[in-house]
Amino acid sequence: MKFINIGFGNMVSAQRLLSVISPDSAPVKRLVQEARDRGMLIDASYGRKTKSVLIMDTDHVILSALEPKTIANRAGSEGEEEDEEG
Repeated sequence: MKFINIGFGNMVSAQRLLSVISPDSAPVKRLVQEARDRGMLIDASYGRKTKSVLIMDTDHVILSALEPKTIANRAGSEGEEEDEEG
C-alpha cells in the first residue's frame, strides 16, 4: 500500500485518493461545507491556509496546506521524499 505525505507528517492512501483540487471556487467551498456538516471533513492543514482539497473514495474530504501540484508530485514520485515539507 502506497501512502502520500500531505504535510505535517500526515499521510493518505494513494489507492483511495480520487482527486486533489484547489479550494478557491464556490462549488468546492460548498463541497467542503457539506462534508463538515456530515462529519466527513478531515482538516490536516494545522490551522494554516488551505491550499488543496483531497477527495477520497470513502466520501471523506481532506484539507491540506500544501499546493495541489506538490501533492501530485509526491503521488507520482513512488515513495521518494520531497525537499518541500509543510
